[in-house]
Amino acid sequence: MLARLKAFFAAEAASSRQGNHESHELHVAAAAMLVQAAMSDGQVDPVERERIAVLVERHFGIPNAEVQEILRESESRAEAAVDIFSFLRVVNDHFDHDERIMLIEMLWDVVYADGVLDDYEANLIRRISGMLGLTDVESGTARKRVLARRENGADDSDATHPLDSGQATDQA
Repeated sequence: MLARLKAFFAAEAASSRQGNHESHELHVAAAAMLVQAAMSDGQVDPVERERIAVLVERHFGIPNAEVQEILRESESRAEAAVDIFSFLRVVNDHFDHDERIMLIEMLWDVVYADGVLDDYEANLIRRISGMLGLTDVESGTARKRVLARRENGADDSDATHPLDSGQATDQA
């Protein structure tokens, strides 16, 4: 009986610790991947940084003040990281298939933010897609959705007034 009580309280403590801390770490890992994609051409343009903030706010429903904190932390971690694998592991452990596709779409969105797709950026996204268990077709479809929004002049840069949520996440 005592063992069951200890197990119960240990499980309760673990679940309460995981809540916000775990989601914060997940958001930082995903944002760090976006930062690394922006850095893959040698620099993070201000337009790419702003796009990352908008995407994090829109897709994760995070208030702007917290987005700025996540962005600072993710930039610091991305700059210090030797590779992207630690961030990939966090995402692979917590994102389902559709969320992984959403992340690839976010990556395409960031690398197109400055209007130029660099070969290093495209290569990075292709490698990340494979490591997330996504096909080239799924990545290509996500890329096409981003390009279609850009061609249609859809301006969703204000995350408090994003595009129709169905349009932003459709899995065509």
